[in-house]
Parts: sequence; structure tokens; C-alpha cells
Amino acid sequence: MNKLKIFNGYIITPFENLGVGTVLTDNGKITAVELGNIEVSGYEEIDAKNCYISPGFIDLHTHGGANHDFMDCSVDGFLQIARMHAIHGTTLLYPTTLAGDHSELYSFFDTYEVATKLNHTGARFGGIHLEGPYFSYNNRGAQDPKYLKNPDPAEYMEVLGKNKNIVRWSIAPELAGAIDFGKTLTKMGILPSIAHTDAIYEEVLAAFNAGFTHMTHFYSCMNGITRRNAFRFAGCIEAGYLLDEMTVEIISDGVHVPEPLMKLIYKIKGAENIALVTDSMRGAGMPDGKSILGSLQKGQDVIIEDGVAKLPDRTAFAGSVATTDLLVRNMINIGGISLTDSIRMATSTPARIANIAARKGRIAVGYDADIVIFNSNIEVQSTIIEGKLI
Repeated sequence: MNKLKIFNGYIITPFENLGVGTVLTDNGKITAVELGNIEVSGYEEIDAKNCYISPGFIDLHTHGGANHDFMDCSVDGFLQIARMHAIHGTTLLYPTTLAGDHSELYSFFDTYEVATKLNHTGARFGGIHLEGPYFSYNNRGAQDPKYLKNPDPAEYMEVLGKNKNIVRWSIAPELAGAIDFGKTLTKMGILPSIAHTDAIYEEVLAAFNAGFTHMTHFYSCMNGITRRNAFRFAGCIEAGYLLDEMTVEIISDGVHVPEPLMKLIYKIKGAENIALVTDSMRGAGMPDGKSILGSLQKGQDVIIEDGVAKLPDRTAFAGSVATTDLLVRNMINIGGISLTDSIRMATSTPARIANIAARKGRIAVGYDADIVIFNSNIEVQSTIIEGKLI
């Protein structure tokens, strides 16, 4: 691999702004981080031109972009999604499914295997995120209701046996069998995540103790305070705030999480417990108009307008059309959050949630050379993945 010298830029670690300095990479790893201009020979040089040098963005939850969805099960589609997101600063992403049938899911698995080996010019694939089908009907959002069900050990063990790249499974924890399912996933090193749920605080607490330590698209498709037989019960949202070690992800596209909630989540959870995710569908990077959520063959019609995808009757959002650079820009411009904390939520925090913080999400010696260079408006100038200029 090429040796790179990235210089004349403000280095965001992301825990601090080191000032103007130089980052050296060799064989896909960061080998030096120093202030000033390091004099070396034999390196390809990239002048950051007083822009910011940051860890590459990590997107834990995305369904697609560039008019492709991972559920299309097209190798070319996988590669085009990866390329489009890399252009916007993502260096690692997690292809995400929707509730569907097994034939489509297993085709997705096969496509993932092939595309991963061919993916040399886009954001790398960090593993598979299964979203569904074990969800609440009431909080299904845009998930197709005909596929929703309770966890069945015979079914999910078959799925788990089909692919070794599954790293996360989003589930409604209040469903019958969900707690045992979460314990099984935890033992296998797979993250059970809370999503599309009617769970109250007590149910979330039980799930947390079983390994459900993360919440998928916080505020979206989950309940807050509810009444049952006149009594009030704290919901999933309140549990997310009360459980200090519970991490959350937010779609900071300016629509899914409006300004007051963006500020509230940050105020209570802090950058160390928040990951920014796109949850983007095929409409990311595309103009407004009609689109499809899920596969071209079995997906649902949606409309892209107002910076978001919606169901045709406009009763619910159907995924975002965001890119990671937009997420960071919004946290700064809408949320009023510092550059370093905004970058932290797109880099080191998702790396910790994904259990890869020992090698990704930081500008530090020994870390993978996944780097993005952007200007003061968070407009990406260069993306570097594994020490290669993309």
C-alpha cells in the first residue's frame, strides 16, 4: 500500500483539535501524528490546505443510496452504495436489512460475501445488521407488517447459521422469546439492539441486563410515557435516558430528530453514548420524487420530499436520505454542538458500540488509516480508506 503524508490540516483526534499538523500512514495504518510539517521522503503527499483531518465516519445503520438498496441483492448495487457514501466521508458502513422473507435474506447474505471481496473503491463493510422481523406491529414504521413475528429459536438459529458476518440484530425486546434471543446473540458476540418497540421501562431494563445495550434510531418507532389502566408507565425513550450505559443512535438529518430533541439527547447522553447514523435508503444522493424502500422486487413505494423518505400516505417516515457529512454538519449547525463532539459521535462512539474501538475511530498511531478531510462547512475534500486515497 502507498505511504501517505497528510499535512497542513487541523487534526481532530476526535477528542481534541490538536492544531495544524501531519499524519503519516504506511501499509494501511497510522504511523505518526505530529504538529507541524514532518519532513519525510518516499511518501505520497496530500496537502489538507488548512482543512480538518478527521477519522473516517462510521455508519452503523444504512440500507442504501445512489438509487440502490442492499436488499436488491446486486453486487454492483452494493459497490455503488459503498462508493457514494465514501464520497461523503464514510469509511466503514454496516449494510442493513428490512423485515422480509428468507429467500431474499439469504440472497442478501450471498451478495454481501461477493461484494465484500470486490469492494476496493468504497466505504468498507463492517458486518451485517439485521433489522427485523421481530418487531412490534404498533411501532412498525415502514417495516412491512406481513413479515412481523415473535422470535422463534428454530428460525433465528437457522439464520445465524447461514452467515458469520452478522454483528447486530435489531429487535423489539418485549416480544415473547426476545430476552432469550438477546442472551443467545450476546453469547455469540452479536449485539442485540432495541428497535420498533412498545417496551416500557421495566421491559427495557430486563433487556439491558440480557445484553440489549443499544437503541436503534432513538425516538423513531419507540414509545415514551404511556397509560395502562389509568397508570402511567415510563417507556423506551425514558429508559434510554435513565440507563447511563445504554447507547443510542440518532438520525440527525434535521427531520427524524428535530432541534429540541437533538439538544436534549446530547445534553443527557453525551457524545460518548451517541452514534450518528444515516439509516439511509436508496434515495440518498438522489433527487426528490418517487422511490422504493427495500428491494425493487418486494419493496414498498415511498416518496422523497422535505429531506426525508415518507410512506405514500405520509403517515410515517420511511428512512432517511442523509449522508454522514450532513449528519455532522447538522449536529454543529442545528444542535449547536462542538466540532470535536460532533465528530466523536460519527467516529469513536460508533467504533466503541461496534466493538472495534481498538483499531478504528481515532487519529492515533497504530489505528487503521481511515481518514476524511473536510472544510469548515463539513464538505468532504478527500476520503482515505486503509491508507488508500478514494
